[in-house]
Amino acid sequence: MLGHKPGASASVGAVAAIATLPARGSRRRRLWEFEGFAHCPVIGVCLPIANLRRLVTKVWGVQSVMDDYDLHCGAIAECKQRSPLAEAVQRELDQRFAATLRQSAKAKTTEALSAWWGEASRGDDLAGAFWATLTHPRCSADLEHQVLGQVHMLQHQVGMARRVDLARFEALMSENSMLARELGQAQQRSTRQTAELTSRSEALQGQVMQLRAQLIARDTSVMALKADLQTLEAVVPGLKGRVSLERETQQQAERIHALERALLQAQQACEKQVRRVQELTDDLARRDGAGESVELDASLPDTANGLGDRAVLCVGGRPASVPLYRHIVEGTGGRFLHHDGGEEESAAKLDATLAAADLVICQTGCISHNAYWRVKDHCKRTGKQCVFVENPGSACLKRALAELRPRNQG
Repeated sequence: MLGHKPGASASVGAVAAIATLPARGSRRRRLWEFEGFAHCPVIGVCLPIANLRRLVTKVWGVQSVMDDYDLHCGAIAECKQRSPLAEAVQRELDQRFAATLRQSAKAKTTEALSAWWGEASRGDDLAGAFWATLTHPRCSADLEHQVLGQVHMLQHQVGMARRVDLARFEALMSENSMLARELGQAQQRSTRQTAELTSRSEALQGQVMQLRAQLIARDTSVMALKADLQTLEAVVPGLKGRVSLERETQQQAERIHALERALLQAQQACEKQVRRVQELTDDLARRDGAGESVELDASLPDTANGLGDRAVLCVGGRPASVPLYRHIVEGTGGRFLHHDGGEEESAAKLDATLAAADLVICQTGCISHNAYWRVKDHCKRTGKQCVFVENPGSACLKRALAELRPRNQG
């Protein structure tokens, strides 16, 4: 049964026993045929502790509760003799290292086996080479002693390396924990950035879809307009020439209106100067008759800038009230224009006067229907400000001017 612990080192007698081992035939050695000090490295190197625990449980039918060291020592004691556990370990190792055993079988002499061990021990399967060499029929006592010594020293080196590796492993674990935390933080940042980029990408894709829809609508409208233009060109011969001629006619009409407006403005300025000179002359004559010494100043005084020197056209009104209208308009700083609304002056002159005016006051109760529609159409087409009044009195005119001034100052 398990429980016996071997000594830590081989005795002098055991070493001498190796030197006197009898020569063997072609049969491989069995585990229980090894000397006592060989079982410890064989079981420790060739059989992992988990496999050993499994074999013990299988052989004895009871789950072992011993720790690893006690289990190892007990297995060594059982394998020194032919026992069920020794036979189970023999079968396990033969199966585990069957390929290596076949390779070692090619060595027919002790020298060939020693050379094979020297090469195989430097490879990855040290445990297999160790088992194949010790159980080989041509393993002499000297070779067995050499193999056991090398494996013994390797165990010491492996133990030291394991302690160094353990310290390095702990340092690596600490570094790994730190890197894992940093990686987690980086992953969180990456997740947030990915979500932001996804949101921005979806918003941009939505904008792209809207722009594409607008582009398609625009292209569709352009195609429809081109089709309409082709249809019109086919139906109306010379349409392009007519459109060009109409455009030139419109430009000429605008230039004519601008010139007529400038002419009317010049005429109004001239009339204003003449009236001012006449007023000054009359005033001079009056004062000269009274014996006063007065210098003639031909320059006009500044007027109120309520309308900013804009031309105000009054359409309609009673003829007797025209001087009063003029006085009211010029008193606010504007330039007075008048048209009777078609009663005495021609409708053609109304168009020129409308073109020269900046603001329009239309007295609807005193003009013809034709003049009314001309005024309304002109102001709507040009965007010119127009105030319609029904009463031709001066009070309505003043209210109209008051309504015009706030909208045109500034």
